[in-house]
Amino acid sequence: MISGGNDNELMSEINVTPFVDVMLVLLIIFMVAAPMMTQGVDVALPEAAAGSLARDDDEPFYVTIKGGGEIFINDFPVDSDRLRPKLTALLKERPGTRVFLRADKSISYGTVVRTMAEIKGAGVEKLGMVTEPLETK
Repeated sequence: MISGGNDNELMSEINVTPFVDVMLVLLIIFMVAAPMMTQGVDVALPEAAAGSLARDDDEPFYVTIKGGGEIFINDFPVDSDRLRPKLTALLKERPGTRVFLRADKSISYGTVVRTMAEIKGAGVEKLGMVTEPLETK
């Protein structure tokens, strides 16, 4: 506020330009960094026409079979012969937790069924299959 020559008056306006500049820079940094924060196992899921399941409060486990046959529990690699003991140990800590199976569409049906048998053998009661939504043309 410009006064008429009296230097004893206080200026009561706030300059928000530096604040806006800092906020825009932070916005750009977060927009660039956000896609890099996504993690997971890259797998080409098959497509199917099915609805989504209702969500529970408990976070499920994801068992993933990649195209080369590698198996993961969530994002951690597991040998196929260690899948059942690892899932058994995890389910002792969190009984009743759902498990979702994600398998690359190039994986043979037999491999998927064997993995499902190992998962069920570990005591999993709720097993779901993850697919991509079917594209309608």
